[in-house]
Amino acid sequence: MGRLLLDLFDQVDLALTSWMAKYYLVFLRYSLALIFIWFGMLKFVPGMSPTVDIIENATQIISFGTVPAWVAVYGLATIECLIGFGLLLNIYMRLALLGLFTQMIATATPVFILPETVFSQVPFGLTMEGHHIIKNLILVGAGLALGAKVRGQKGLSIL
Repeated sequence: MGRLLLDLFDQVDLALTSWMAKYYLVFLRYSLALIFIWFGMLKFVPGMSPTVDIIENATQIISFGTVPAWVAVYGLATIECLIGFGLLLNIYMRLALLGLFTQMIATATPVFILPETVFSQVPFGLTMEGHHIIKNLILVGAGLALGAKVRGQKGLSIL
């Protein structure tokens, strides 16, 4: 009986992991696309994105007040949507991933130039804006996984 259960578990496990291996990159690509399109579109609607204030403040610091805040907000919204549509439609993937990584670097700048907006208690207590920035690490990881496969590269197994 015990061996029968182990064999059944092994068959189910093999079927599930085979399914995952077949579809994980598509799911990852669609998930990233949804996040970028959704977050980008929110920035086009006044009052819908919780990140607009931090974008405006960071832009004023970085540009020394020479770039209007609305240019940064709508520019970032456009870039995020373009990244998302590139991922969704599987077009210009290398360019979309370059945009993703560039956008992630830009998104992390408030950690250094506006720490009072990111941290409630430096270095571990995060504000809501801080949570939003730190969670981007998973988006970077997902981008790395997709980027590794754009040209069919094989990676090291994690297990």
